[in-house]
Amino acid sequence: MNYQEIIKKLKSLRNKNNVEGMARFGINPNGTLGISVTTLRKLAKVIGKNHELALAIWESGIHEARILASLIDIPNEVTIKQAESWLKGLDSWDVCDQLMMNLLDKTDFAFKKAKEWSERKEEFEKRAGFALMACLAFHHKKANDNEFVLLFPFIIEASTDERNFVKKSVNWALRQIGKRNLKLNKKAINTCKSILVKYPDSKSACWIAKDALKELTNEKTIERIKQKSRG
Repeated sequence: MNYQEIIKKLKSLRNKNNVEGMARFGINPNGTLGISVTTLRKLAKVIGKNHELALAIWESGIHEARILASLIDIPNEVTIKQAESWLKGLDSWDVCDQLMMNLLDKTDFAFKKAKEWSERKEEFEKRAGFALMACLAFHHKKANDNEFVLLFPFIIEASTDERNFVKKSVNWALRQIGKRNLKLNKKAINTCKSILVKYPDSKSACWIAKDALKELTNEKTIERIKQKSRG
């Protein structure tokens, strides 16, 4: 499929009711067609991996086209310049998260950018940093524990950010790192406690830490981590 065919196909799948439903979950309705990620993944398989096509359909500005671009692009061909450019264009949490989990967590600069973006001021750029941390914790099976230990100070520092899309991503990163193995689970729990001690008057920090603690200390969570370690 070429660019015109892809855009035509996406527009043919437009669903107004889905757009309205997505908006209720905080997804930006501007330029959104209401196509499910499941449908986009199926379409991506038909198209196949194509870096140049990914660049082109991202520039269309269509919400779903940008998720599709993250699915068909080739991580090894993504430059830092491209990643920064795409980051600047983020205007919805779902595109942000899909970009991190489908593409950017597979680049060789992922850990570096996770830390760097987590210190940005713009809401979706900052979210991207922590979403990238969460995706790395889930997908990057061979990464050294130390890579993740180095992320905890960034999580602590951002825990007082009251913006909804930021604090949820900080919490996500903390929980995912803490579910990676028992060693990181212990360090994540200690990070939660550090947040509560350092920022006892911050509603955001307290929510992030207490919510993460609830999951990270849960017996079922601990057992799943042990099973994963064994096998």
